[in-house]
Amino acid sequence: MTHTTPRPPHGGRRRARCLLAAVPVAALLVGGLLPAGSATAAPPAATTPDRAAARGAQVPYTEYELEDGDYQGTLLTADAERTFGHTDFATESSGRSSVRLEKSGDYAGFTSTVPTNSLVVRDSIPDAPGGGGQDATLSLYADGQFVRKVDLSSRHSWLYGNTDDPEGLTNTPGGDARRLFDESHTLLDKSYPAGTEFQLRKDDGDDAAYYVVDLVDLEQVAPPAEKPAECTSITEYGAVPDDGEDDTEALQAAVTADQNGDIDCVWIPEGQWRQEQKILTKDPEHRGEYNQVGIRDVRIVGAGMWYSQLYTLTQPQDAGGINHPHEGNFGFDIDDNTQISDLAIFGSGRIRGGDGNAEGGVGLNGRFGKNTKISNVWIEHANVGVWVGRDYSNIPELWNPADGLEFSGMRIRDTYADGINFTNGTSNSSVTDSSFRTTGDDSLAVWASRYVKDPATEAGHDNTFAGNTVQLPWRANGVAIYGGHGNSVENNLISDTMNYPGIMLATDHDPLPFSGQTLVSGNSLYRTGGAFWGEAQEFGAITVFPASQDIPGVVIENTDIHDSTYDGIQFKNGGGAVPGARISGVTIEKSNNGSGILAMGGARGDASLTDVRISGSRDGDVLVEPGSQFTITGGPQTAE
Repeated sequence: MTHTTPRPPHGGRRRARCLLAAVPVAALLVGGLLPAGSATAAPPAATTPDRAAARGAQVPYTEYELEDGDYQGTLLTADAERTFGHTDFATESSGRSSVRLEKSGDYAGFTSTVPTNSLVVRDSIPDAPGGGGQDATLSLYADGQFVRKVDLSSRHSWLYGNTDDPEGLTNTPGGDARRLFDESHTLLDKSYPAGTEFQLRKDDGDDAAYYVVDLVDLEQVAPPAEKPAECTSITEYGAVPDDGEDDTEALQAAVTADQNGDIDCVWIPEGQWRQEQKILTKDPEHRGEYNQVGIRDVRIVGAGMWYSQLYTLTQPQDAGGINHPHEGNFGFDIDDNTQISDLAIFGSGRIRGGDGNAEGGVGLNGRFGKNTKISNVWIEHANVGVWVGRDYSNIPELWNPADGLEFSGMRIRDTYADGINFTNGTSNSSVTDSSFRTTGDDSLAVWASRYVKDPATEAGHDNTFAGNTVQLPWRANGVAIYGGHGNSVENNLISDTMNYPGIMLATDHDPLPFSGQTLVSGNSLYRTGGAFWGEAQEFGAITVFPASQDIPGVVIENTDIHDSTYDGIQFKNGGGAVPGARISGVTIEKSNNGSGILAMGGARGDASLTDVRISGSRDGDVLVEPGSQFTITGGPQTAE
């Protein structure tokens, strides 16, 4: 989530520990990749449970870890604690390893298992000497034949500074760096069959000093969709594709016409359409310094996220005339009853707060209201992908928190803050079958904020994050729930968090209280958790942090936790307690620098374990630190 000040400490570095149960038990062995059957994974080296096969988003691409193929270059691997923030390429890599290409002729190769006519590369090339990034190419080969130069860039990566406060990071080179990777996407001129041997190779003319290549996505992109008969094209309002001119006026005119009932639907055809101002509703009353009135009663349809692409060239802080500096100059401000599908929104953000409090903008934001559905939208290079909710005090007469909001098929990449955040009373809403990679804060969050009309009834509730794939958040959590009731995190696949948990339940950020049940069920977590806040705070793969108030009703079930950086499940110190937590059907395998389940010295509350299997934890199965007032009953099962 977006923070304007550093988070408070989350309890001290762990000291002496009390061993509650430390019997080694059998557990599942999992290799360095995500499990076979997940939507984004190549097959791993070892068998994973059948129940994990259905977890994660069913996306149309197949992912290949380049270090697992054939390469000529240098293998980069992370240290034991997966140290983050010190220009650590391997820590920021999927699976915590990648390949560095430096000499002419160095390459990373793999054999495709699916047909493809597209390529996404996750890579890192050096920053420009004075900052601001640079462009370079890398050569793509198929079955030994040159295909094309792939365009890469570091203009949206490389943040510098020693602070853990993102607003304190800068684009100006100096000292430690983080957010080292970005992505490049390319539609190829033809389709290549399964079994094609691809190579990414540093050739003459590929003049970056080095290339760190992490992974590749291959996708057989379907042809562009045809315009629905009831829709009206933005070209009828003067938009021209691929000409580099600003199409905002035409796009706004078409959306306004739909909102006024003059047309039935807005069609964004195949093409690249430049947008330099956010689409919203004019506010003739000029309520407040900025326009915070979104669109409503609108349907916007594209030809597909690979074809209908909105983009901006101007960094938000340089745009002028935007509706709000945090919200930027691209995407849509939504208030009610809006459907958007099958398009891409590419921002121009490069930073979050540093260098003059610059912001990276938000792809979709607003109140969202009722009957709003967003599907198959690709958002990249924003500060936040989607921020759902406005404070009641903004314009009280427009108070209309999201209720029944649905996101599906989202593809959110390379942000400086959150992926999708549900706040300000968002309820009965969901994110399903969506994928997130390299977000700069929580990839998915429910924040039951107090800035609502009626705090007694409008705590965020009954929201669901289900069947999503979350990879490589470079700051904060894979999924976080801050307060509310009836919220659930189910059947997600979460991997490679840099410094925070895969899943966190917490009461920092002063949320409305937790009540009822909060369900964490059917998830698989790989290589999650990490150290943060001066590397003094060690977070578990799943962490429960009652920072300021109690967190009752926690249920963690049918979940697999593998290869955690620190603990598998962690109950932290705080001003509140965690009463009556229930943990069942959970497998915890290999907590590298911690225990299977930990209750910290100042933790309060209790948890019961049923059918819990733990193995390979450095510090034992279940640990309660001295001074803890936390009780754990029903220890883990022994090995058969």
